[in-house]
Amino acid sequence: MHRCPLTGTSATADGTGPKGRTGHGGRTGRPRSAEADRAILGATRAALVELGWGKLTMSDVAARAGVAKTTLYRRWANKNELVLDAVAVLFDELELPDRGCLQADIEGVVLEFAALLARPETKTALMAVVAESTTDEALRLRIRSAVVERQKRLVVLGRERAQARGELPPDPAGEEGAAAAGRAVGLIFDVIAGAVVHRALVSAEPVDELWAQQFSTLLLTGMGGLAETGPPGA
Repeated sequence: MHRCPLTGTSATADGTGPKGRTGHGGRTGRPRSAEADRAILGATRAALVELGWGKLTMSDVAARAGVAKTTLYRRWANKNELVLDAVAVLFDELELPDRGCLQADIEGVVLEFAALLARPETKTALMAVVAESTTDEALRLRIRSAVVERQKRLVVLGRERAQARGELPPDPAGEEGAAAAGRAVGLIFDVIAGAVVHRALVSAEPVDELWAQQFSTLLLTGMGGLAETGPPGA
């Protein structure tokens, strides 16, 4: 059992809880073959890892996926959009199991996020599109909508659970309350995603259980709480 340090409640070791797991975010657009999409996006990630951004072409992806190049262009206008969607679907795999308390929920999603970033196809694709977006405003906006805005669902769900448990106060009513909640969701997402990406991809340091515990403590209690943290189970 995992004991929640802030509430004293417990959750099962596998991270499941009474509310189960979240579903994946929906995708919009014209109806298309899910099987063909999976093959194309998988081929894109494989080609990117093998060839790198500069040598990756739509023709190569089409050949690997066993589809006509025109099939790709009916779905994606260019390589930038294709690679972005190839990495965005990986982030849609992220879930937020109910581990019994807010701190345990944070630790769980941090470790899951880090494991996703450790996969070669995720790391290569994410770093490639972020680098390319520095000179491509349209791509930067697509990253925001396809990855950032979609994954804020995890923060929304985490806050709702914590509010239902009484760990966080409810959001104020009305438009001002909704706007404040939206700003809070954005800030929380930036802090968590930014810290994990920096730790895993920039510093190249491990995101392990101890780091996740210390990070969640810092997030919830401030710097003063760090002095009391130690190895999990200590």
